Amino acid sequence: MTGSLAMPHRVALSLLALLATVAYAPMMNIPLFEDDYPNLWQSQLLGSPADALALLHNPVFRQRATSFWIMFLLWRAGKLAPHLYRLTSLLLHIANTWLLYGICLAWPRMRAAAIWAAGFFAVAEGHQEAVIWFSAINELLQFLFGMGALWCWLTGRRWTGAALFALALLSKESAVVILPLILLADWRKPGARLVPYVTLAAVAVAAVIASRDISFRFSDGSFSLHAPFWIVWPENFLRILWIWGFLAAGAVLWARDRALRNSSLLALAWIGIGLAPYSFLLYSTRIPSRQTYLASAGLAMLFGLAMAHGQARAGSRRMAVAALVLVVLLHNVGYLWTKKRNQFLERAAPTEQLIALARRTPGPIWVRCFPRNHFIAEEAAHLGAGYAPSDLIWDEAEASRRHATAVFCYQEASTSKP
Repeated sequence: MTGSLAMPHRVALSLLALLATVAYAPMMNIPLFEDDYPNLWQSQLLGSPADALALLHNPVFRQRATSFWIMFLLWRAGKLAPHLYRLTSLLLHIANTWLLYGICLAWPRMRAAAIWAAGFFAVAEGHQEAVIWFSAINELLQFLFGMGALWCWLTGRRWTGAALFALALLSKESAVVILPLILLADWRKPGARLVPYVTLAAVAVAAVIASRDISFRFSDGSFSLHAPFWIVWPENFLRILWIWGFLAAGAVLWARDRALRNSSLLALAWIGIGLAPYSFLLYSTRIPSRQTYLASAGLAMLFGLAMAHGQARAGSRRMAVAALVLVVLLHNVGYLWTKKRNQFLERAAPTEQLIALARRTPGPIWVRCFPRNHFIAEEAAHLGAGYAPSDLIWDEAEASRRHATAVFCYQEASTSKP
């Protein structure tokens, strides 16, 4: 079908780590923002080893348990030091990039695409929010454990794979989608091997359904069977393919290689499956970029297949392949370094300004305007400045009665979310 870019595995892994680091290094000093503060506060209530049973019995948070455990440890290690949280996310992204490389090598249909796919995944800007926004660490952990389970499945490590799948299910509710991805990669008479995975997935689905009357995720528009799935899914499928996915698909069609096309259909199916759990949104038809992290592995495979095919047939046109690689790198990394970094700095600005004011204000603050909900402001001031949440006042009459010593108002006119 195609040729591959041969290199020793150690060299390949080092190169992939370097690519991911280059792509995200400018993000290392971006402060925490938005839900990071409430989540860190919640992790101190539920994330300690002593609270493990309480967390696992919590119907709302138990399927985010791995995030709370990591947040608990990082808060104890570095409080609000942004570098610690950013480095953790980057290291998880590097590990996930390595996993994708290993999966492609273990999956005969994707073997030739391995280094190309993993390299694209390392720098792809489309899923950047999963790497940059620390509260989206659940996407990274779901991928880490879910793809670890898939790699174990492909390499015959049955029980280790089941254990990793269980951890994926404790990372995010949508991790049940890993099961169809496992079957997509290897559907040959799974038999008894599949029983632990099906059992775990059934338990996880039952737990989510049981929480539907008390979980805010069923009431805030995150998931609803009344959502316009038929609009959200295809619209975001096409959005993920833009621009490099469309070019890769075009190259595959132009090649007229049946085996290459069949492998590319598997990569496209991966995208579709990966998007499915996130296509039941009510608040928007655009799936947040953090939730495309799993699906973008399919895009990376599609791109990798096209590049491996082109590289194998480049002959004397190897400079053209090198030029294309440079363009892809500059497009993705340049976009991350400029537009995306600026957007995330803007997202961090409201809480950073409020924390700075709280640190120098001894009395109550009248928060006249704040672009996020009250809970985010209160926990940002609490964790960032040791400020009592009750000293943030939201009503003008109360501010006058309590003699507020400062007024805070943040204007969000120029802020745009990734």
